[in-house]
Amino acid sequence: MAKLALRFSVFALVLATLLGAGRVLAQTQPIPVPDPPSLGAQNYVLMDYHSGRMIASKDPDARVEPASLTKLMTAYVVFKELDAGNIAMDDMVRVSERAWRAPGSRMFIEAGDQVSVANLLRGMIIQSGNDASIALAEYVAGTEDTFAQVMNQYADALGMDNTHYVNATGLPTEEHYSSAHDTAILARALISEFPQYYKFYSMKSFKWNGIEQSNRNKLLWRDKTVDGLKTGHTEAAGYCLTSSAERDGMRLISVVMGTSSANARLDQSQALLNYGFRFFETHRLYQAGKSLTDAPVWKGATDTAPLGVRHDLYVTIPKRQYDRLEASMSVDGRIIAPVEKGKSYGKVQVTLGERTVAEVPLVALSGVEAGGFFGRIMDGVLLWFQ
Repeated sequence: MAKLALRFSVFALVLATLLGAGRVLAQTQPIPVPDPPSLGAQNYVLMDYHSGRMIASKDPDARVEPASLTKLMTAYVVFKELDAGNIAMDDMVRVSERAWRAPGSRMFIEAGDQVSVANLLRGMIIQSGNDASIALAEYVAGTEDTFAQVMNQYADALGMDNTHYVNATGLPTEEHYSSAHDTAILARALISEFPQYYKFYSMKSFKWNGIEQSNRNKLLWRDKTVDGLKTGHTEAAGYCLTSSAERDGMRLISVVMGTSSANARLDQSQALLNYGFRFFETHRLYQAGKSLTDAPVWKGATDTAPLGVRHDLYVTIPKRQYDRLEASMSVDGRIIAPVEKGKSYGKVQVTLGERTVAEVPLVALSGVEAGGFFGRIMDGVLLWFQ
């Protein structure tokens, strides 16, 4: 069989889905898209959460000191342990002298205290406590050094190619670095994998040991659509902020690193978020697990196999450009049983004008076993004429 190539209007392909959801997309003239705002940050990224598209960036892959943005990965590791059932929120952690003596920002735990994992997470996330970070690291992995190895393993798994951790706090040390892009990848994973724990990042204050401290992410007060994530600051790193906001179902992640002041990181993060929401929109085109086509199968127990996308396919595009999207679908020729569920047998490509905005594999949504003896013989003969 010759390779199949079918071209569709994206609107036609998803029309039923949109009508089923009761959505109406009013199309007017496209909105001109200006360049991103000029920022003083040394590095920044503006990413759409659903599609993963970088809307704007400046030196996104440069390896820089991440300061307390490191604690995003510390939390990620702890959340993984909670999900695996290895630890629990009400576990009591004995605070070591090393954790108590941690320099920099603190939640003011004392050596020998017994503090729950939940409260240590609050102290780390809301108050950016270095003492809480070390206490959690030691509880999970025995030592902070061992915990850093786990952090790096997860960074590798997430594709954070320009990140290497040496500690759980972000205190300056040689060979401890990350990038704006990697930090956005990590923030996206936190929101996606741990919605039940993400609420910690929207808490505005936490009181411990008689001392109440406010969340250092002041965007939580300035913009009601912002619900996370984390600030950071050292002399070498400057003022950093990873933030996320959701408006009308669209979620953006902003990372600014190396700004000149606490106010600058707020202003520049807000400028990026406003730019993204004003000039871009995100759409889900295809739902995971739904058949887009039935591909012919040779020598199989059935004649066709349903193909679709492995994950929901989102695209982020300039506003009012939706009706210009087009999709092409190519299916591998001569698909011969057995067909393996989840294996790629083609691809879907979505374009806007001459630019490709998405390209993902077409995967088998169900397997097809080899057919009977005579059916395989017959298909084998027919294949000679294809």
